[in-house]
Amino acid sequence: MVEANTSTVQVDDGVKLHVRLLGGDSTGAKPLLIGLHGAPGMFTHAEPEACFSHLSPLFRVLVFDGRGSGASDMIGPYSHERWMKDIENLRAWAGAETFVLAGHSYGGFLALDYAVNYPARLRGLILIDTWTVGTLGAMGALANILTSDRIKVDKARQIRVWSGNLLGDTDFQEAIAEMLPFYGPPEDPSKATAPDTGDQPTSAAFFGPGGQFHSKTQNWAFGQSMPRFDVRQRLKDITAPTLVAVGRHDYVTPVSFAEEIAREVPDARLEVFEHSGHSPQSDEPEKFREVLLDFLKARIL
Repeated sequence: MVEANTSTVQVDDGVKLHVRLLGGDSTGAKPLLIGLHGAPGMFTHAEPEACFSHLSPLFRVLVFDGRGSGASDMIGPYSHERWMKDIENLRAWAGAETFVLAGHSYGGFLALDYAVNYPARLRGLILIDTWTVGTLGAMGALANILTSDRIKVDKARQIRVWSGNLLGDTDFQEAIAEMLPFYGPPEDPSKATAPDTGDQPTSAAFFGPGGQFHSKTQNWAFGQSMPRFDVRQRLKDITAPTLVAVGRHDYVTPVSFAEEIAREVPDARLEVFEHSGHSPQSDEPEKFREVLLDFLKARIL
């Protein structure tokens, strides 16, 4: 059982964030790793906790519900600028001058934005299935979903979710439910992996508690932040050792984006998970852990 402390941290604008610190020690001698969840307005700290809790013997692992998600305050703005300030607040709260930042999917977008704006703060960067430019990324994902033969979706609803024009929380929930199978690897026996065993996380573990859909957060993220998100010209400014992980069968944040990041970031390592979709940490958990530990031990610790 991983030792964890749960806290409510009030940041500089008064908003309260729900925070979990795993593997904490009284001396603060272990390096800090902050894990960011994806899917603003739906996912919670449970996603990065499932992904990174096994690192707690080596790191203090800090995960949290971003503002507008989970048990944190539903108080905006839900902009990248504000979310980056929240990360800075939590870094200072944890007493770390530098740290490792990790993010999956939308958490990767935030991690990239933080990395190009605060490069000196990072000892390492972990990016899992992410893209570099919001307009191309979102419209590409939407096009792949609308033309996929794996799922049947309501076209108008999918346009609303990817453009930040959801009608409400129920609209958000229904949009996610109909496209969720698209995020996994193909149902092909030749691409199957051994079933999860022991304490390996399942796909469900990465989704966190169900029933929490906050469309206002999602609408801000995809209606206002994504049109402005473009780090392509600044990738060269990232100085930290960077692990770029992606599933071969990810059609939301495709391999081409990961290849671009690995090509442009000066000190990057690309790892393609051949039997994974959008979440190699749950599709191929054993290999993911091996790759992650190898990177951290070789480049960070």
